[in-house]
Amino acid sequence: MSASDDESSTMSTQETAEQPIDTESVSGLGEILPEPLQPLWRPVERVQRFRRTHGETYITVLEAIVAVMLAAGYVWWAYLYVTG
Repeated sequence: MSASDDESSTMSTQETAEQPIDTESVSGLGEILPEPLQPLWRPVERVQRFRRTHGETYITVLEAIVAVMLAAGYVWWAYLYVTG
């Protein structure tokens, strides 16, 4: 086996590994869950659908809520430290 054969096989392996995989038609876990577990899966699907629809806004609002809570906690801690 020559050096050029090694390079060409390595290149084809790298090219194959780098090709994107089509995941558009892949469904969720709901298809393989047994019927008795379907009622437990429906709320999870609702949350996933909500996050797909409102993802950026959802994250921004959660970050704002966390920031406000952290700031309030710090102010409360500073108040207790100063007055305690």
